[in-house]
Amino acid sequence: MASAISTKIDLGQVSYLLVTGASKGIGQRMAIETARKIKPGSIVVLLARSASGLESTKADILDVNPRITVVTSSVDLANASKHLLEDIIEKSLAKTPVSNFKLAAVIHNVGTIGNVERKAIDMNDRQEWEDYFATNVFTVGVLNSCFLYKFRECAKKLVVNVTSKACLVPFNSMGFYCAGKAAREMYFKVLAAEESDLVVLNYSPGPVDTDMTVDIQGRSNDESIRNYFKGLRDESTILTTQQTTAKFLSILESGQFKSGDHVDYYD
Repeated sequence: MASAISTKIDLGQVSYLLVTGASKGIGQRMAIETARKIKPGSIVVLLARSASGLESTKADILDVNPRITVVTSSVDLANASKHLLEDIIEKSLAKTPVSNFKLAAVIHNVGTIGNVERKAIDMNDRQEWEDYFATNVFTVGVLNSCFLYKFRECAKKLVVNVTSKACLVPFNSMGFYCAGKAAREMYFKVLAAEESDLVVLNYSPGPVDTDMTVDIQGRSNDESIRNYFKGLRDESTILTTQQTTAKFLSILESGQFKSGDHVDYYD
């Protein structure tokens, strides 16, 4: 088991920051607000499928921190190979030595909800299972490994997994999502236990006003789930991406967690 290390993160350093699912929603806001804090000479790499969404995020980042480099890569993480992911990281560096960076951070935000029109008993399509886990678990693990090997000499390494209460509690109609989040978080917990020089945070952002929660509200086969998200919106108690990102950054900067911990917005 890993020994306890300081999990306090100083973002005011020359940093390499990679964010997946960075074209909209939580990933977009996390990329902008984290990039706002890092020093000139830093490189931010944004991955998602939507090229236009990535360019929008890039413009917003350069508005708040014009003296850093922002690289975008439109990529479908469902089928991205190890070679492609290594190539994206290598090209983003543009021959900048890894030793230039005091902090190397990756935020694994990419995530899909899966088919919420099926009950667990009806999840009998093997290809649907494989497609879901390819995006939400398999490529996340491969990218994480590529990232950590490239930055293994960096003094401080931060790995963030954007997780969910759904990895701990079953939600009707969300069998794919719950299963994927549970598998993904356990991988990051093992990583934290094995690698004593890493800071690993499993951050659960709470119910946030995003396209994903709109999709669940509209398509879930479970009336109570649909009504839950409708109620949050009707009562204006659903969180904004700004609110959950501010909490996320305060958790990192205070270091009030152990590497590998699951920390929820409401904790």
